[in-house]
Amino acid sequence: MLPKVQCVVVSSLLFMVSGSLAWSATPAGWGRVNMQGSIIETACAIDTQSRDQTIDMDTAPVSQIARDGQGVSRPFSIRLVNCVLGRIDPRLPDWQRFQVTFDGRADTGGFGVEGEANGVALQITDAGGNIANPGQALPAGEIIPGDKTLNYSMRLVGNNQVLKAGEYYSTLRFKMDYY
Repeated sequence: MLPKVQCVVVSSLLFMVSGSLAWSATPAGWGRVNMQGSIIETACAIDTQSRDQTIDMDTAPVSQIARDGQGVSRPFSIRLVNCVLGRIDPRLPDWQRFQVTFDGRADTGGFGVEGEANGVALQITDAGGNIANPGQALPAGEIIPGDKTLNYSMRLVGNNQVLKAGEYYSTLRFKMDYY
C-alpha cells in the first residue's frame, strides 16, 4: 500500500496527464493573445495609435526642393490620453507642463535621411510654428486633464548638399517629459 502523500502525488500526475491528452485530442481551433504594457507614474499616457507611426512623404520633385528649398508638408499627431494633474505621492507638486523632444540623426536643417536621395533633411514643426531640432525639447505645453492631441507637420528641406533623386527613409523617436 502506498503512503498517503505518494497517493496524492500519483493521482495529481494522472490528472495532469489526462488533461493534457484531452487538450491535444480536441480538434477545435485555437489561438493565442499576446499582451504587453506598463504601469508608470506620469501625467499622460501616449495613445497606442500614436506610439509607432509611418508617415508617407509621397514623391517630391528635385526641382521643387531646388526652387522652394522645401517639399510639401505632411501632418501627423501625437495623442495624449488620460492626462491627470495629481501625483501618487501627495508631497510632490501636481503635474503642470510637458515637453516633447524628437531625436534622430542630426543633419543641416533638420533630421537626416538614409537611402539613395541626397541633399535633403526632414524638418518637424509644431502647431505653434516651432521647428524641432534633434535632441532639443520643443517649448513646454500645459497639461490639461483628459485627452489632448499634439499636431505637427513634417517636410523635406534642402540641407545645402547636392540634390540627388532617389528613395529615402528615416527613423525618428520622440519622448515626453512632464514636470
